[in-house]
Amino acid sequence: MTAKIAYDDVEVGTELPAGTFPVTRAALVRYAGASGDFNPIHWNEKFAKEVGLPDVIAHGMFTMAEAIRVVTDWTGDPAAVVEYGVRFTKPVVVPNDDEGAVIEVSGKVAAKLDDRTVRVDLLATSGGQKVLGMSRAVVRLD
Repeated sequence: MTAKIAYDDVEVGTELPAGTFPVTRAALVRYAGASGDFNPIHWNEKFAKEVGLPDVIAHGMFTMAEAIRVVTDWTGDPAAVVEYGVRFTKPVVVPNDDEGAVIEVSGKVAAKLDDRTVRVDLLATSGGQKVLGMSRAVVRLD
């Protein structure tokens, strides 16, 4: 599979289609099973509050994975992502209701690099707060 976006068609400032990703407690339990991370702050409200959190929080890696979907959906090829990093700035708080939380992600091409790659800067928020800082991906385009 190769990226469906051509390097020559992209400019600095190109905006990627934004994504909205719901997060429920059930999704966190499924992620815990897949990742092996059963830390109770991700599923036990009582424990999370006892350690000073406002409620159960999403796994950082879960949040990171949801954010990069904006890039992989844009390129059409997850293998086009050659580098990705974030800083975790605020937790995604997931209440125990039918709504859960929502992660909203937008992205913009911040730089055209050598070797037909671009740097995409991402903005990820939940509940009106930025949850990832320095969220950047380097993507190889055709």
